Amino acid sequence: MRYEWIDEYCLDKKGVEKDFKEEWNATRYMVRGKIFVMLGGDKEGTPIITIKCDPSFGRFLRDEYEDIIPGYHMNKEHWNSIYIGGKVPDEVIKQMTDMSYSLILNSLSKKIQKEILER
Repeated sequence: MRYEWIDEYCLDKKGVEKDFKEEWNATRYMVRGKIFVMLGGDKEGTPIITIKCDPSFGRFLRDEYEDIIPGYHMNKEHWNSIYIGGKVPDEVIKQMTDMSYSLILNSLSKKIQKEILER
């Protein structure tokens, strides 16, 4: 599988929890219960990674890479799905993952952010 490093990359971030949502057949990476990356499949079962991004950056990426589409079963403005069998460079996926983690972390209260970052 391409992007086999994604599990370790997500789990290396502070405060990250991982679970498997059986009903969705998806592995979720979360901060305080808020998803920032999800590994699953589309309606045909084709493997995808779904990542939250700033809307303008997400639109740019979808224009740049045919293997990035609006988030499958997610808010199409904020979420993007990447076909794992595609040709999106690792560095782009890492940049998207870092952005998603920051967006979720910054959505939490300052107190919770401090608790997470000081661990």
